[in-house]
Amino acid sequence: MSCSHNCSNCSLKGNCNQQPNPSTCSHNCDECPSKSSCASNTSSQGGCSHNCDSCPSKGKCGGGNNGPDIELEEIIEKLKGIKHKYVILSGKGGVGKSTFATQFSWVLSEDKQVGLCDYDICGPSIPQMFGQIGVNVTSGMTGLQPIYITENLCTMSIGYLVTTQTAVVWKGPKKNSLIRQFIHDVDWGELDYLIIDTPPGTSDEHLTIVNILNKCNVDGAIIITTPQDVSLIDVRKEINFCKKIGLPIIGVVENMSGFICPCCHKESSIFPPTHGGAQQMCKEMEVKFLGKIPLDPIIAHSCDIGSPYFLEHPDSEATKNFKGIYKEIITKL
Repeated sequence: MSCSHNCSNCSLKGNCNQQPNPSTCSHNCDECPSKSSCASNTSSQGGCSHNCDSCPSKGKCGGGNNGPDIELEEIIEKLKGIKHKYVILSGKGGVGKSTFATQFSWVLSEDKQVGLCDYDICGPSIPQMFGQIGVNVTSGMTGLQPIYITENLCTMSIGYLVTTQTAVVWKGPKKNSLIRQFIHDVDWGELDYLIIDTPPGTSDEHLTIVNILNKCNVDGAIIITTPQDVSLIDVRKEINFCKKIGLPIIGVVENMSGFICPCCHKESSIFPPTHGGAQQMCKEMEVKFLGKIPLDPIIAHSCDIGSPYFLEHPDSEATKNFKGIYKEIITKL
């Protein structure tokens, strides 16, 4: 909800959730000397007072007339050393987005330098999926040092900064600040690929990430879904989101698509599509369908213990399908 600045008639008067400092704010908006320049009014959604000199968000605000964004310019310069950047998206949680990001990074790192950044601030899972729980991030002369899994693969996640039992209860501005810090401060060095794992849905975090990466020659988004309509409905929104903000779409992957019995090797449809699944949806929305990955319990186990499934099970049906998806993505470069 954006601020109308009409404090007298506001239904939230006296209990405004936009106040920047609840411990010192009197909530008496009519008599407040900062009424016209309140820090809560820096929203680009019609809430900026344009009094930049007194604004605590000066230099970071996306809606004020602040002059050059020095931090953004430094980010652009830093990311010049990264050849390709992919954003992994999903409309709904639980569809295997982080699993895909992890295994995709493993495959790319066979002969390339790869970084994986986990921007799922409230539910970081990358440390677990790489077997790095409890590992601490260090800071060097050139910035925060990513955690190296192998010589060719490094990662960064808020999961390295908090314990597994710590709940991250942050509002949008603090999340956005961390995202900018991760992009700006992490010393990725020279990379062939940077994989960006995001939260599900279309939130403030996505806008912050994409607004920055669009200025850094991002290759595009890979969208993960499952065959059910309940997932595809949200994926349609995700596709429209990408189109609206100008993020190129590499394609859509249908995960958990069928189950291959390890005994008889016959395929069963655990989550049967109601209306053609992701392939039909891609045809209707004119986006690339990259392929299907079957449901395999060993993939989940590999993520639990931090091992590279597609490298350790090269002859599995899931690996064969994944390599086909990998080729589809790489050929689009």
